[in-house]
Amino acid sequence: MYINRQMTLISEKTILTVSRLTALLRDVLEENFMHVWVEGEVSNVSFPSSGHIYFTLKDNGASLRCVMFRGSGKNLRFRPEDGMALIARGRISVYDQRGDYQLLCDYIEPAGTGALQTAFIQLKNRLAKEGLFEADRKRKIPPYPQRVGIVTSPTGAAIQDILNVLKRRFASLDVIIYPVRVQGDGAAEEIAAALDEMNRMRLADVLIVARGGGSIEDLWAFNEEVVARAIYRSRIPVISAVGHETDWSISDFAADLRAPTPSAAAEMVVASTDEQRSRIEGLSHRLRLAVEKHISGLEAKLSSLKRVMQDPSRMMKQLSQRVDDLSERLDNAIKNSLSGRRERFARVETSLIHLSPVARITFLGHRINQLSGQMERTLIQKIDMMKQNCYASAAQLEVLSPLATLSRGYVLARKQDSCETITRLAGLSPGERVKLSFLDGDADCLVESVELKDEKTSWQNLPERNRKKLPEY
Repeated sequence: MYINRQMTLISEKTILTVSRLTALLRDVLEENFMHVWVEGEVSNVSFPSSGHIYFTLKDNGASLRCVMFRGSGKNLRFRPEDGMALIARGRISVYDQRGDYQLLCDYIEPAGTGALQTAFIQLKNRLAKEGLFEADRKRKIPPYPQRVGIVTSPTGAAIQDILNVLKRRFASLDVIIYPVRVQGDGAAEEIAAALDEMNRMRLADVLIVARGGGSIEDLWAFNEEVVARAIYRSRIPVISAVGHETDWSISDFAADLRAPTPSAAAEMVVASTDEQRSRIEGLSHRLRLAVEKHISGLEAKLSSLKRVMQDPSRMMKQLSQRVDDLSERLDNAIKNSLSGRRERFARVETSLIHLSPVARITFLGHRINQLSGQMERTLIQKIDMMKQNCYASAAQLEVLSPLATLSRGYVLARKQDSCETITRLAGLSPGERVKLSFLDGDADCLVESVELKDEKTSWQNLPERNRKKLPEY
């Protein structure tokens, strides 16, 4: 055996690396445990983005790491959960990086129940939490549909059963068949697409999703989430008729009405001609009895009125006298009303004459003319006063204007570089340039000498700060 060969290698006291020893152990395990079945409780389950499934199987005495790679787990119909009892099939191997042995699973199923049953329960619970099965959102099946849509296989027994029942109960009913596959890969997607298309085109008043009996694997297309959601979003009421009476599918819970068989679905859609005729006869009988009862009541009331009714001629005389009396009272009331209104009109007319607006308007016109004259005179006086004030201010400005001073022969002196006004001669030095402003213009000048008012100062007697060399021309 392979184990004996490995033991011989180890007994020779050969020194092995960790990788070599791990590889030898992996070879031993993989060769001797290629197909094993293991049962245990699931823990530490994880679903990374790689698509692999990692979990641990354990019992009271030990635990075993397990992995199901994406290729084996893509067709898994249920989702492993912590605490679930599981049966796994696979081969034992060693994960070199940790030195752990693990079970490489190629198949798993819940212990005690099948994988499909577990998947059914998980999906049913999840969709129920989302509200897809709530009774208050289910719609009523129309009692007299004009067109029925059937989503099923065109070659199965279910369609024949439905058509036979519809023909027997209501032969003139319009039926639209949307052919789909009802089992196998892709069947669920076809059923969902058919429901969406029938809704998009509003092809029917009620839809029947049907299939004959079979195993849970055969009926599994109607347990897919895509079918349940298509039924949920359908705007047309949906009847689910899948399998036999004891078969329950996710579509049964999502549909607006569940039929135990396809034939029963056809019976639920329309009532038979005999049933309709019987119902019409019953309604006609009830209507006839109601009309007869109503007529009898009217006849009894008429008889009672006849007994209490007086002689018409005497009533006419009394009414005629009553009319004459009321006519006389009406004439008197009209005359009194007109007389009172005439008197009130006369009083109002007299009041209006005294309160005539003509006199008021004439008085107000005179008053307006008077006020207009006063306002005009006041404005003229105000304007004259303002003119006098303006003339006086102009005269004062003329007296204070520097131009008047310049017109009398005076000159305004300013430094040429800074335009500073020169008020004292002490601020000038020979050689400086000044600007002299006359009445009719300006002149640039050069200071050759400075002579103060109280004493004559020559160039030599000037302070040092005022001595500047005159430019040579």
